[in-house]
Amino acid sequence: MNLPTWITVSRLLGVPLLLILLQAPTETQRWWAAALFVVAAGTDWLDGYLARRLNQVTDLGKFLDPLVDKLLVFAPLLMLIELGQVPAWGVFLIVAREITIAGWRVNPVLQAGGAVPGANLWGKAKTVVQIAAIALLIAPHPPAWDLPALGLFWLAVALTLISGLVYLWPQLQPRRAA
Repeated sequence: MNLPTWITVSRLLGVPLLLILLQAPTETQRWWAAALFVVAAGTDWLDGYLARRLNQVTDLGKFLDPLVDKLLVFAPLLMLIELGQVPAWGVFLIVAREITIAGWRVNPVLQAGGAVPGANLWGKAKTVVQIAAIALLIAPHPPAWDLPALGLFWLAVALTLISGLVYLWPQLQPRRAA
């Protein structure tokens, strides 16, 4: 395994620690969990940058990176449901979109022209807002921040759905004969 792949794997190893920290979190554990989540989320950019910069893009890395990203987002969201901070149906919408797009990407029959489109501006905005919302919801904050944190969560849900539609819409258009 090369350095970018090791970084991806290290992000995966952070997921169980997040789950442990958020099981019955104290204020200190919430700060640790928030810091861990932000650092782990930041390594997503780092591993991609290094893979391209060092010319070490691999099939394993292309497979693991999006999978680990999903696990890193799903784990704290599920714990936030358990902690009563976010509604399960909002998290379900995020999970459903992510699984749908991931499934679409790995199924060559569904891909228009056989090409898998990369992340677009909507997908990148979705990721940034998801990370910000999760970090804010994990971190201990005064009650006055509850509404803004929840608002950011709902913005993440909306961007998640919009980015999914923007991704799928061209794929669902009838293919023209050559």
